[in-house]
Amino acid sequence: MPGPSAARRTVLKGAALAGAAGLGVAACSTESKLGHAENPTPTAPVDLGAAAEVPVGGAKLYREQRLVVSCPAKGEYKAFSAQCTHAGCLLEKLEGTVGDCPCHGSKFDVTNGKALQGPATEPLPEVPVTAEGGKLIAGPRA
Repeated sequence: MPGPSAARRTVLKGAALAGAAGLGVAACSTESKLGHAENPTPTAPVDLGAAAEVPVGGAKLYREQRLVVSCPAKGEYKAFSAQCTHAGCLLEKLEGTVGDCPCHGSKFDVTNGKALQGPATEPLPEVPVTAEGGKLIAGPRA
């Protein structure tokens, strides 16, 4: 029969494992604020600069503005929030027209916002974008 110290070690070991499991769940929770903006899309118009910087058939990530813009055809633009819909991290890079989230590996098609690989299942929110005088303006219009 194990002595009191063996039983105590078993309880402590179980508590440590339970604590570690809880941290893992918290780190992957949708409640996470890691990289999270309170509003994932602009609440006012945002000047993104020259429209020519977005290649036809490609996309550009605007990390500072938390947006990604694609250009399916000359003069046509689509914009989406660059904030992952899983835990709110910012997309880190684009591989062609696929946006990668560095936190948990989600991938998004930035031409339509759809989640291609989880854990994210919700699409990126679309943001209105227009080209005016050779510049891209994203966000709601006044």
